[in-house]
Amino acid sequence: MTAAGDANALGRYLRARRELVQPDEAWDQGNRRVPGLRREEVAFLAGISSDYYNRLEQGRDRNPSEQVLRSIARALRLDEEATTYLLEIATRKSPRRKRPRRPEQVGDGLRTLIDSWPLTPAYIHGTYMDVLAANSLAVALSPFNAPGRNGILAAFLEPEMRELHQDWEDMTARVVPYLRSVVGAGIEDPRLVEIVGELSLRSERFRTLWARQDVKHKTTGISLLHHPEAGPLELHYEKLLVPGTGGQTLVTYHAQPGSASEERLRLLASMHAPDQVGGTRPVGDQTRTPGRAMP
Repeated sequence: MTAAGDANALGRYLRARRELVQPDEAWDQGNRRVPGLRREEVAFLAGISSDYYNRLEQGRDRNPSEQVLRSIARALRLDEEATTYLLEIATRKSPRRKRPRRPEQVGDGLRTLIDSWPLTPAYIHGTYMDVLAANSLAVALSPFNAPGRNGILAAFLEPEMRELHQDWEDMTARVVPYLRSVVGAGIEDPRLVEIVGELSLRSERFRTLWARQDVKHKTTGISLLHHPEAGPLELHYEKLLVPGTGGQTLVTYHAQPGSASEERLRLLASMHAPDQVGGTRPVGDQTRTPGRAMP
């Protein structure tokens, strides 16, 4: 997934999305050798020639107009986020050599803020879901929420995640489109290459989801957990972009007031006081405590 190897990112995206579109009754359903729509069907729906569309998929034409791209987006039934992603990868120029990325730092104000929430698990991750800071309850909820961990690597590679997440299939199906939405077309960053490479080698489910090229910036929802100490938990999560940080995101959990989950979360908090868990830590501290979770 290097910059050079991504020379035909537009073509691969078009093909991946074309194969996901189910032909309706207007098209001949017989003798289909490929899933989804045929190239000529997309071209017809977009109002362009089949030859031109073929050139786009094959990478022989890399300068389509915005009007053409939006017509193709409608033919492929892309939503607003996916259309924006299509426009971004189509107009992105060959990246120049980047300087090494500086270590991401979380401001003292944010650390103090999340540490002041005794019943709200909260952590902050960077662009590629590397955890940068976490409060004591977030780490009690999961050691994979601790600074130095990476959320998407844990989601696919840690066996405990399947045991903890009652909605593991849904959770993993959310996190891959979320990562694409945050990264956008800038997939040449060495950290992302490292993460995607490791996951592609070690997780068949990740390979399948990544190949779909779904893009969805889902920032709120419900996680269904079964914590080994607290028991079943239904927690609402929120992901809030931290302004001026270049991609840092604050992730919080909360239980419905008065619910059994709130009582269990309160119990978990009493079992893991800050002096036991250690509060927020600098990147690289991977202290483990019982219990595992992530959004």
